[in-house]
Amino acid sequence: MSDPVSAPQTEQQVTLATADGWTLAGRLFLPDVEPILAIVLHGATGVPRDYYAKFAAWLAAARQAAVLIYDYRDCGQSARGSVRVARSDMGDWAVTDQAAALDWLADRFADLPLEVVGHSLGGMGLPFHERADRVRRLTTVATGPSHWTRHPMHYIGKAAAFWFVLGPVATLLLGYLPGRILGQGEDLPARAFWQWRRWCTTRGFYRRDWGRALPQPDLTRMTGEVRLIAVADDPMIPPPVVRDHAAFFPAATISHLVVKPQEVGVTAIGHLRLFSERCKAAWPLVAGV
Repeated sequence: MSDPVSAPQTEQQVTLATADGWTLAGRLFLPDVEPILAIVLHGATGVPRDYYAKFAAWLAAARQAAVLIYDYRDCGQSARGSVRVARSDMGDWAVTDQAAALDWLADRFADLPLEVVGHSLGGMGLPFHERADRVRRLTTVATGPSHWTRHPMHYIGKAAAFWFVLGPVATLLLGYLPGRILGQGEDLPARAFWQWRRWCTTRGFYRRDWGRALPQPDLTRMTGEVRLIAVADDPMIPPPVVRDHAAFFPAATISHLVVKPQEVGVTAIGHLRLFSERCKAAWPLVAGV
């Protein structure tokens, strides 16, 4: 078998239409042979799709899969204008945009098994998606029902400052969250910040919005395999919080994995770095190969 890191792939620029009229910019990676599997990768909050490109190309070869990455609305290549006037929120991304990407891939490769990889927010939307019953495997990375008190002790002060002081003040003053300045990825629309803040400062996380700002999910739709991957040194979504994410998939078969930096030859991984090329030794763990 050829080395998946160096095996050739082809790439296509694609557009995805959402149910409410947005067009999302996607990249589809294909192996150099006929794919036997289709995988959509839903990204984290404030992380552009192109960050995942090298992993997606590797995954296409490693699993002989068609792999789709894309930007959420008002983000990256899917943005229509200034973030200051953007009106999207976390629900738009996790429910509507993720469903559009899943549906597009399911239609494009109707005869292939379907899998989902979700990073942080990217792992939270499946219970809302009508085609969740088509998904054979969901792999989440650093996903869980966070609360500002459930971080490691050394991080709680930073989280409290972000949710109760820096984030609200900056968003009120500027009309958007300056994520780049505050170390939270890309700049985010104000509505996304306020909803994100509500989830992370409320017990039960996004359950508070079910049937209100979010539709009521069907937790029984996903009956396949759910792999919950935590990162040992992730202060934002630590391993105990990742384990709690299993509660949203009562009909699925659950497994847990904790990735430790020393096991993959790096000194630190944190919340965002597992998909970076410096952590490529961990990619087979994420891919399940």
